[in-house]
This record gives sequence, structure tokens and C-alpha cells, in this order.
Amino acid sequence: MGSDRPADEAFRLLSDEIRLDILRAVALAQHEASGASVAAPSFSDIYERVDVDNTSKLSYHLGELTGTFLRKHDGGYAFTHAGERVVRFVLAENHRRPAEFGRIDAAGNCLFCGAARLQATLEGQFFMIRCGACDRPAFSYRVTPAQVRAHEEGDLVEAVRGEQAGDFLKMRQGVCPDCAGRLETEVRAIDEAPEYEGLPASFGTFSECQECLRCLGVPLTHAAVYHPESVAFHWEHGVDILGTGVWEFHRYLREGRWTDERVDDDPETYRVDLRRDDASLRLFLDGSAAVTRTERIQRRDHGGGDG
Repeated sequence: MGSDRPADEAFRLLSDEIRLDILRAVALAQHEASGASVAAPSFSDIYERVDVDNTSKLSYHLGELTGTFLRKHDGGYAFTHAGERVVRFVLAENHRRPAEFGRIDAAGNCLFCGAARLQATLEGQFFMIRCGACDRPAFSYRVTPAQVRAHEEGDLVEAVRGEQAGDFLKMRQGVCPDCAGRLETEVRAIDEAPEYEGLPASFGTFSECQECLRCLGVPLTHAAVYHPESVAFHWEHGVDILGTGVWEFHRYLREGRWTDERVDDDPETYRVDLRRDDASLRLFLDGSAAVTRTERIQRRDHGGGDG
């Protein structure tokens, strides 16, 4: 059960430190109960954990939080969805500025000039990978202060790899990785996007959440590669797609091993070919970048492996 309070009223409830301490106390009680998310500490348990003058004051603050951030559950208090999201944000101190870090060398090639000189930096609050040769951006993704604190340089790159793979799997299902709202995706010609001038691809996917407005765009080949058939195909050829950064896919585009093509207008149909060694995977996608069918092709040309 939740509350119909408008956002300004809901956030105003958190302006009191006692109420934040109450949320922390409920989270700590859940953690001590072996992480059971439905553990519901009682009034007296919360009173023991929170620095408050008397039970009347605690009762008042609990009453203000209940319905928006807390709910009554089995004689105690548990989180609503809003409470769960807020308390994790507070505990992780993600309201703070991420710690600065220097340039981190990253594997992969520039999508525009092909140079293998990628470096990761923090720009604003984004994890940005740029080319050290042409200074064009190769990839950018959100990063949290807690994420930066928890990982040393190379480990941070690995953490971003894992997060973006999970997000792309959700996006393939039409689910926003931030709010779980409905994500709509469409395929557009690259030449319709000036910022992608010089990109060695014909089409890109452009996704937008209909609830929180998060947007993301990648080459069509990069979106198609997260289909289960592609994940299996690449695994059989020694490549872990889910353990590879999106920016590490760029070289396959530049080398012509990943290609895209519009093959029909009615219905709108695109074809993506992903080549590994002496085999290829062909995926057919509709105008929303959903894969409609796949084909495996064994090539007769055995000119050697292609990495």
C-alpha cells in the first residue's frame, strides 16, 4: 500500500533527521534478520535504535512516515517501495559527489577513428570512455558515488561492464533499468543523428522510458547482441557477451564483422549479421528492435580465426 501524496509533500517528510534515523533503523533491523526484506521491527525495537526524547515523539514521526515510506506489517513496520528506494540511497550515501579518479586505460577501440587508446574518466557524474587519439566519446554510463568508492580503477571498469549488461538485458524486454516502467525502442537511421556522424553503422536503437524519461541509444548491432541466441553463439566461440563492455564491441563494427541492413519496408525489417571465425549468426529485427527470428550460417571460407 502506498500514498497519494504529491512528490513535494513526500520529500518534505524526509527533512527531519529523526525520520531518516527511523528508516535506517528499519533497514538495520531487516539486515540483522538475515536480510529478510519483510522483517517488520516493532515500535519498541525502533525506539531502542533511534535517539528520540520519548515514545510520543516517535509515534508522531512513525505516523508521518507510514503510508508513504513505511507500512504496518505483522504488528511492526516495513518499507513501501518508496521507503525501500530512499533508504538504500541514503545508506549508500549516493547523494554525495562521486570521488574523483584519474584516467583508467580501457580495452577496446574507438568507434570513430579505430584507435586502441580508450580511457575511462569521471565527467560530471558519468563514467565516460573517450578515445585518447581523437577525443571522441566511445561510451558513457551513469555511475554512483557508492560504486566509485567500492571499486579500485580496473575493478570499476569491470563493475560498469556488469551493470550495463544487466541493464541491456532488461531493455531487450522493454523494461526500464531505472524505474521498471515501459521502455519503448525504435530503430532509426544513423544519418538522422548528427552526433553519430562518421559511425561505421547504418542504424541505431533509440530507447525512451515512458515513465522516468531515461533515454539510451546504441548501434543496432550492439542491441541485437544481447539476444539469447547471440549470447550462446558468442559463448561457443569463446566470447562472454555479458562480461564484455559495450565499448569493446566497437571494433567488430569497424572491421566489418558486425553489419546491419534494412531488408524490408512492409513490415519494417532489419538484418544484423554477427561473424565469428567461420560461422555467422543472422538476426532479423522489427522496427522496435525486437528479434523475430535467427539463422546460423556456416561459412566455407576457413581463412583462420578472427578473434
